[in-house]
Amino acid sequence: MKKSRRSAFTILEILVVLAIIGLLAGLAVTNADKIFGHSQDAIARVFVRDSLKTSLVRYRIDLGDYPSTAEGMAALLSAPANKADRWRGPYIDTPGNKLPVDPWGEPYQYRYPGVKNKGGYDLFSKGADKAEGTEDDIGNW
Repeated sequence: MKKSRRSAFTILEILVVLAIIGLLAGLAVTNADKIFGHSQDAIARVFVRDSLKTSLVRYRIDLGDYPSTAEGMAALLSAPANKADRWRGPYIDTPGNKLPVDPWGEPYQYRYPGVKNKGGYDLFSKGADKAEGTEDDIGNW
């Protein structure tokens, strides 16, 4: 008589594999903030130092100076009343023709003349804490 041998995983082996997968999933979930939190900072930094800088420089070339604090970044989307003849915008291409917001859903802050950049403008995100003047502010300084 021949005995047929079946090879299969035992219930214990399956439970060990499930436990390992559960541990890995738990580590991934608890460290997700550390993994993705830094990418939000990087996105805000690139936007402040490169993307919006390009738009502001184009505005300055066309109109001779940066928008004032009162005009704000809205001047990049629509012509200020007293500068409509020289305005060649819009200088930002955004969905819905709205001002961009930082990765935390807050509008970027703009000042001209700048407080931190005396000869230029201040452009910054308030960061994850959404409070201005704290350590996590991401600016062009």
